[in-house]
This record gives sequence, structure tokens and C-alpha cells, in this order.
Amino acid sequence: MQQIINFIIRNKNFLLFALLFGISLIFTIQSHSYHRSKFINSANFLSGGVYNSANNISSYFNLKSQNKLLAEENNRLSTMLFNQNMESDSIKTDSSSTLKYKFTHANIIRNSYALSSNFLLLNKGKNDSIQEDFGVISSLGLVGIIDHTSGNYATAISILNTSSQISAQLQKTNHFGTLKWDGKSPEIVQLIDIPKAATFTDGDTIVTSGRSSIFPKGILVGTVENSKLDVAENFYEINVRLFNDMTNLEHVYIIENKDREEIENLLKATDE
Repeated sequence: MQQIINFIIRNKNFLLFALLFGISLIFTIQSHSYHRSKFINSANFLSGGVYNSANNISSYFNLKSQNKLLAEENNRLSTMLFNQNMESDSIKTDSSSTLKYKFTHANIIRNSYALSSNFLLLNKGKNDSIQEDFGVISSLGLVGIIDHTSGNYATAISILNTSSQISAQLQKTNHFGTLKWDGKSPEIVQLIDIPKAATFTDGDTIVTSGRSSIFPKGILVGTVENSKLDVAENFYEINVRLFNDMTNLEHVYIIENKDREEIENLLKATDE
């Protein structure tokens, strides 16, 4: 207490000046509309900046929950998009028994892209009803196919894997071929066996063909970068620039085709 008193005594002239200056400012602001409006504007600017900074900090710490909400919303929208032939009421009330395609959100916790046989490790597995040969996509397009599962995890063969083969097509013409990777650039894959009769130009969109029991038709893959014609075989090989940045993936969706087992059993019986 004595220190506070000594401080006041030592600085009494400055403190008296500050008090009188503050009182004069209050009288000036109250008695002049111009000064009052300037003060209010300045106060709003300062308080707005403080509140904006506080909101930015709060938003940053809330990113995880917001990302979860966005992932769940994307999951719901993907389900509606690829089951658009279903009744809207069914989509809202039943996501397991009536829909052909079920989507499950997952995070990639390990991703290789510099090898010839690249894989992804996902944080969903058998406990989440994930099985082998389920498709994997992101919000931008094709990612890979589930290869092995454990209780809580699954590995997926990346489309950047030289053993990967996925049916894909030209979006405009429906001419389809096989999507492969030559092991070179992580940005470019190859669409082979496109017939010579197909018409396309650089920049055209490539999508999944729906001719397998894994992926629905129309999932984005990439755009035509360039192509070359094998004259002897009369087939094009198209270099496709991927929509996905396969070196920077985090959120993906695992696709389950509810009719896959029925389709494969029928094809197996037909082959036999």
C-alpha cells in the first residue's frame, strides 16, 4: 500500500494532467456531435478488431468439429447423388437397407506415392463394416480400392499402383477402357484400350464407367492431357491428369455397393 502511495506522490503532476485531460475529452465528445461520431467510429473499429481476433481464435480451435460436420454432410450428399433414383424420403430415413451405395467417411493416416506399388492406410476397418474391394474416393474423385482390413484399419491400393486396373470412360462419349499407372508421375495416369472410333479432345473429362461392382458410374478421375494412337491395335492410350492431388490426401469416402455380392455370384455362375 505504501508503494502505491509513494507512486502517486511521485507522479502526482502527471496523474492530475491525465485526469483533467480525460475529463476535457469527455466534455468535448459529449458537447460536439462531430467529435462524438468520430469517437464512436473509433470505438467500433477497435472493438470490432478485438471481437474479430477472438472469433478467429475460437474458429481455429473449432476446426476439428467443423471438419467432422462437413465430412458427415459430404457423406450424406454423396449418398443422395449416387442413389438419386431412390425416393428422397427413403434417403432421409433409411441409409442401410434401401440404398445401393453406402458411403463411409475415413481419414488417411499413411499415404505412399513415390513407389511403384503405392498403398494408403485408412482409420476404418471391419468394425466399421469395411471389406475388401470397397471403392475409395475423395471429394475430388477416384483414390483407390480397399485391399486388406483389420478391426479398426484398412489398406487400399492407390490408383498410383502399377497393378491397379479400374474401368473408366470418356464422359462425353461413353467409350470406356482400363485405367492404369505407368509408375512415373503422381499427377498422370493412363487410360488404355480406348477404340479408334472415339472422339475426344485435350481437356475432356474422364470418369468411372460403372462397369464394375466397385464404383458407381460418373466418379471424377481427371482430364485428357494428351494421347497416342496404336495404329496396329487401333486403340488410343490417353494420359489423364488427375483431379486429386494424390500427394496431399486426408479425408476420403469408402463406397460399399450393396449389390456387389449378388452381381459377383451371378457373374461367377455365368463363367462356370
